[in-house]
Parts: sequence; C-alpha cells; structure tokens
Amino acid sequence: MSRYLCRLGVLALACLVPLAAHAAGARDQLRSFVAQVSNATGSFSQYTVGQQGQTRPAQSGVFSFERPGKFKWAVQKPYEQLIVSDGKQVFQYDPDLAQVTVRAVDQAIGASPAAILFGSGTLEDAFEVADLPERDGLQWLRAMPRSADAGFARVDIGMRGDTPARIELLDAFGQTTRVELSDIRPNPGLPAEEFRFAPPEGVDVVRM
Repeated sequence: MSRYLCRLGVLALACLVPLAAHAAGARDQLRSFVAQVSNATGSFSQYTVGQQGQTRPAQSGVFSFERPGKFKWAVQKPYEQLIVSDGKQVFQYDPDLAQVTVRAVDQAIGASPAAILFGSGTLEDAFEVADLPERDGLQWLRAMPRSADAGFARVDIGMRGDTPARIELLDAFGQTTRVELSDIRPNPGLPAEEFRFAPPEGVDVVRM
C-alpha cells in the first residue's frame, strides 16, 4: 500500500480538525461537527481525475474514527487494503503483497491537513482557509497549505447539514482526488479493539 493511499485516507479525516472561533458558513458547520462528534463510522468512495479524465479506478469501503488520532480506513473494492491508526502508529496492510508497513503517526501523515488531528492546533495554523460558493447542494471551504512542501495545492471540504459530505484534493501533478462520505453514524461508542491491529502471521512487516 502506498503512502499516497495513506494520505487519501487520513485526508478524509481532515474534516475532524478544530477551527477558529470567527469561522462562518462551511467553517461553522465543520466546527459544529467537531464539537458534537467525538467518534463515528461511515462509508466512502473515491477516485482521481486528471486532464485525461478519470485516472485511477474508483475505490469504496468503510471508515471509523475516534479523536484524538485513532482511525480505520478500509478499502473493500476493487481490492482490499487497510489503514489503521492506534494514535501512535499507522499500519498499512496490503493483503495482495502480504506486507504491513508501520510508521509513526507524524511520519505517516506528513504535511496533510489530517496532521492537525493529532495536535492541539487549528486548521488555520497550517492552512489559509476561506469559504467558497455553494456547489452541488453543499457548503464549501478551501484550505491551502502555508508550507511550500506540503505535496498538494489545496483541499476543499463540502458540508451538508453540519456533516462532511465530500473532500476534493488537488495535488502537485494537477490531479484531483474526490472522496464522497456517506452513511455517517455519529458517536456510536466504538470498542477499543476497533483501532488495534496485529499483522497476520506470515506477512512481511516493514518499519519506516
């Protein structure tokens, strides 16, 4: 499993970060979600498009999270892949390769917006944030990294009824990855083992 897939998974959880008190529009909705939802489950679908159209096959699966820093991003179709964070380490498991890659949370997340999830800062500490016009029935905000080496140009988050519904990431190669979030169930009370991962017997474990 590539670091790019890891970035996509945790990027989808960027909608969990706190925002400054003066936020408005989509930012207000995001603040409301953060204040009221400490853990959740849901479904996702994602694909990447470029100048030639869709460039990566669509993926779909399920996710769960618990602040601070715990999440599971499980791709089910077209092939299985899994990312799990226990708050300290991120495990990336690729059954086809029979390999597990293990990284410290900070190393795995890098400069993505989801890095804010594991700290005490706000989105606006690391990003310039602005509201965007309504589109596709969603209220939008845009976050542009203040760092020149973030690896992507911007991320847009679409909100519907105080709940994140779509995330669009424009990367350094001009490709846009779109992640649709659905069936979000807030505060279900997740068991501790939800975010534990033990490498299956016989797989290669690579520690980065």
